[in-house]
Amino acid sequence: MRGTAFPAWLGVLACAPLLAGCGPAAPLAAQAGAALTVGSIAAIQRTPVDAVYSAITGKDCSIVRLDQGDTYCKPVEPPPPPPQYCTRSIGNVDCWSNPQDMANIAPPLANGPTTLTPAQEQDRTRRWPPL
Repeated sequence: MRGTAFPAWLGVLACAPLLAGCGPAAPLAAQAGAALTVGSIAAIQRTPVDAVYSAITGKDCSIVRLDQGDTYCKPVEPPPPPPQYCTRSIGNVDCWSNPQDMANIAPPLANGPTTLTPAQEQDRTRRWPPL
């Protein structure tokens, strides 16, 4: 496993509702805990314990990610690379990663943003749960 390790106490805490004492209420409590866990996995792709852990740490963590062979917590995505600078040529499109190296800077093929807006950057780096 790579990245953030799954805390052992989190597994014990996730199983705690299933270990509710003896007596007539014990099976009902176990069924309610299992139903809550299954429902939350279906709805938000994490157990209630994962949701609490994610809310406390601000990271997107889920046991479902571990089941898929990934890390427990989603790693922070790096910012996207800057787009290439593309221009028209005769019957072709030429692209450069650094247009300053060109002798004559031709107009770009597409006129669009070259960086993320502040709102996009905030969305990319937001904490979990997104509010």
